Amino acid sequence: MQVSSASSTSRASGAQSSSEIAKLQKQLRQLTDELKGVATSDMDAKAKKQKVEALQAQIQMVQAQIAAIQRQNQQAQIEKQKQAELAKAQKAAETQAKQNNSATSGRQRTPGLGDNVDTFA
Repeated sequence: MQVSSASSTSRASGAQSSSEIAKLQKQLRQLTDELKGVATSDMDAKAKKQKVEALQAQIQMVQAQIAAIQRQNQQAQIEKQKQAELAKAQKAAETQAKQNNSATSGRQRTPGLGDNVDTFA
């Protein structure tokens, strides 16, 4: 039952991170548009250069945040797969143990032919 709770938590965090990525992508578009606008603005060269550098730094930070969220999502997906594989392996081991127990109890000898035979040399 731990796997189901982990997967529901993963889905919730996945939806939350998708929403966060969407917000960051919107912010990235706004910054990019603003950067394009600086090129056509009537600022002096020094002010344009400073504005461009500031916007580029903000764009890089937003891109880094998006990359970090994507890495977290990837790690969560890997963890989810590991949990699923572990649960599958545990279930297979339990099934094998049950089969071994039933096979062992089925192999116990019942009295019958050959049990009470005297051999003379």
